[in-house]
Amino acid sequence: MSGRDYYKILGVSKSASDNEIKKAYRKLALKYHPDHAKGDKEAEEKFKELSEAYAVLSDKEKKQQYDTFGSTGFQQKFSQDDIFRGFDFANVFKEFGFGGSPFSSGRFSFGGGGNSSPFGRSSSFGGRGRQSAKGNDLVYELPLTLEEILTGTSKSIQFQHKGNTENLTVKIPKGMIEGKKLRLAGKGEVSLYGGQPGDLYIRSKMIEHPLFQVVNDHDLEITHEVKLTEAILGTAIPIQTLDGGELNLKIPPGTRHKTKMRIPRKGLYGMQGNVCGDLYIRVHVSMPDSLSSEQKNLIADLADSQSVDFCFWFCLYSQSVDFCFWFCLYSQSVASLMRFNLCFYRWLMFCCRFLRKDHENILALRASDF
Repeated sequence: MSGRDYYKILGVSKSASDNEIKKAYRKLALKYHPDHAKGDKEAEEKFKELSEAYAVLSDKEKKQQYDTFGSTGFQQKFSQDDIFRGFDFANVFKEFGFGGSPFSSGRFSFGGGGNSSPFGRSSSFGGRGRQSAKGNDLVYELPLTLEEILTGTSKSIQFQHKGNTENLTVKIPKGMIEGKKLRLAGKGEVSLYGGQPGDLYIRSKMIEHPLFQVVNDHDLEITHEVKLTEAILGTAIPIQTLDGGELNLKIPPGTRHKTKMRIPRKGLYGMQGNVCGDLYIRVHVSMPDSLSSEQKNLIADLADSQSVDFCFWFCLYSQSVDFCFWFCLYSQSVASLMRFNLCFYRWLMFCCRFLRKDHENILALRASDF
């Protein structure tokens, strides 16, 4: 039965209610019941599957364990005796109107005889026999710094379990980001049924870093402030990396507020070593709290020059040569006059090409008259 999907066997979804599960089992059990399928081995096997699926999904605790561990994990953790323990087939079949359980009447034997479980002490259903359930697993949450996640470390842990103090030394591999688990086999609770003890899982809990923030599991992000003048003119800033190194990052002229820049392979590694994240720097442009009179005049001049440039290009786009020329003289901007000379030359070349093309079209029309 290892790995079989109980929901699929009963034909219900994982979100099905208890009533829907009961109705599905009743409908299929009627179809494959031994009274309706005498001598049909395939129907018998199907009925066994249905009964096991219903024994699990109709029990809230067993259903929760099944949903938690999955089909394969559930079958490894629980034997057939565990699955049918506490499940009364006689009452179930009586409720469904089957006239008693085929398991207890001997009409449908699994080799046990006389037990509440149809499999008895020596089950031929799944081949697991009397193997008992494992003990419960334990989870220990281990705080780790980003530096420890980056390089890996060894940690001594101490925890209380049933009044006893347990001390363990655990080797933490690099890349054990928050939520990742390490499994220590046999370090969990002792089985109540004589089976193997459960496992201990060490789960990583990341300690918040004052500088770096983890994004997308393995990428790191930091925020760096630059002055307004540095953002406009460009600069180079020192960037501290998580491994203790330092890099120079070039901020290009005209960098906008909250621009995100990337330094590859300076993030966190994956636990298998096949992944390495990047370091992202989010640039924050800081604005001055107050300005002196001289600084205000400089910014006003900058605003005027931008408006002059806008008006100049607007006039040039409107192809008003006279207006452009007189505007440049009025603005008393040498730079604008120089740009006017260059753009006026280009504009004349454009006009010449246009007139030449138009002249060729006129000659072609005159030639067609002959």
